[in-house]
Amino acid sequence: MKILRWVAKNIGTLLTAFILAVIVWVSAVIASDPNETLPLERSVQIEIIGQDPNLQIMGDGSRDITLVLRAPTSVWTTLNNDPQSVRAWVDLSNLGPGVHDVPVQVQITPHLVRLVSQDPEFLSISLDTIIIQVFPVNLIVKGDPPVGYQAQTPLLDPSEVTVTGPESLVSLVKEVRVTMDITNANQILVKDETPLILDAEGRVISGLTVTPGSVSITQPITLLGGYRYVIVRAISAGQVASGYRLTNIFVSPVGVVVFSSDPQLVNNLPGYVETQSIDLTGKEDDFETLVDLNLPAGISIVGDPKVLVQVSIAAIESNLAISLPVEVIGLAPGLAASVTPDIVDVILSGPVPILNTLGPTDVRAVVDLSGYEIGTYQLIPNVNILPERVQKVSMLPATIEITITIAPTPMRTGTPNGNVTPARTPKPTINP
Repeated sequence: MKILRWVAKNIGTLLTAFILAVIVWVSAVIASDPNETLPLERSVQIEIIGQDPNLQIMGDGSRDITLVLRAPTSVWTTLNNDPQSVRAWVDLSNLGPGVHDVPVQVQITPHLVRLVSQDPEFLSISLDTIIIQVFPVNLIVKGDPPVGYQAQTPLLDPSEVTVTGPESLVSLVKEVRVTMDITNANQILVKDETPLILDAEGRVISGLTVTPGSVSITQPITLLGGYRYVIVRAISAGQVASGYRLTNIFVSPVGVVVFSSDPQLVNNLPGYVETQSIDLTGKEDDFETLVDLNLPAGISIVGDPKVLVQVSIAAIESNLAISLPVEVIGLAPGLAASVTPDIVDVILSGPVPILNTLGPTDVRAVVDLSGYEIGTYQLIPNVNILPERVQKVSMLPATIEITITIAPTPMRTGTPNGNVTPARTPKPTINP
């Protein structure tokens, strides 16, 4: 009872002390973590909820909101970096077609944060009813096939498409169009084309969905009566030069269209026509020529009466074994070099006509001793070949030994009449 009487007697003092303690605590907290009023550094996208699935939002205006918040310093890092800390949305529930100003609602997750201002406070939303309408597909054919060919009635699959979208856009649709270019086409064409949705001015309307997304176009191209497409067959005479072979004969164009007023004449052709004879006698290189066609009486060619014939000729390749003396160059004055072995066997490959004309100076096996001093070395001779189309296949031995010594004092050996006999250099030996 004494305690209760004491509490009742001092209740005012206790309340005053408690209030002062709270004030001190709040002041300490504010001093250590003061509030700041700042704009949110990141943009917040406005979400759309409650939208009727039979309605579509028109336009593509900005749906971001700018916020100014008041929050303790310690909270701002979370606000600026965590996308989940602030959320904005508009609720379209129970809204029908038309333009509506919908309030933007903001939710802030961290405590002790106050919304100071937002822009915008309302979002203007235009809703339009989604409708479905079927339109026929219109094919626009461009160009013409070559002479002698005729374009038949094209086929479209499907011939109709379904257009889905806002009523205001679908009402603008005047044509669903696909195109096909048949310029110089001489056979059936098949193409998948994305249909274009056009208004009365021929402008493309965007924002609509077309089902299916592509239309298959089949355009038959046929020959007219009296016309026929035949292959061109090249005819040659004579033989290319010895040591060469014919590798290919190419005709351009590979086929031509022929015509006769009597359709039976073109029908009797074997499916090809021949060129005038192309003379290959003595040819050693590729060449091309324009030649006429051998056409039966009563038949003419549609277009250029000549065809281009390209003839490819290549030399026959073979191998040749040749023994070469090893030549030493670049040896410093006062030094001598001995080579072991002094002859190497080299196998060459190349066109037969060139191999048959190789001379002793056309192929050399050379060792360059520039910079080498006295000693014994294992070196690889360099095979120098003058004809460009001849190549080295192998060399035996692949490595030779060279010993460099001080050159002995030259001894002059005279003949009975006093003349000096020069040293002889071995000549290369060719083994076909």
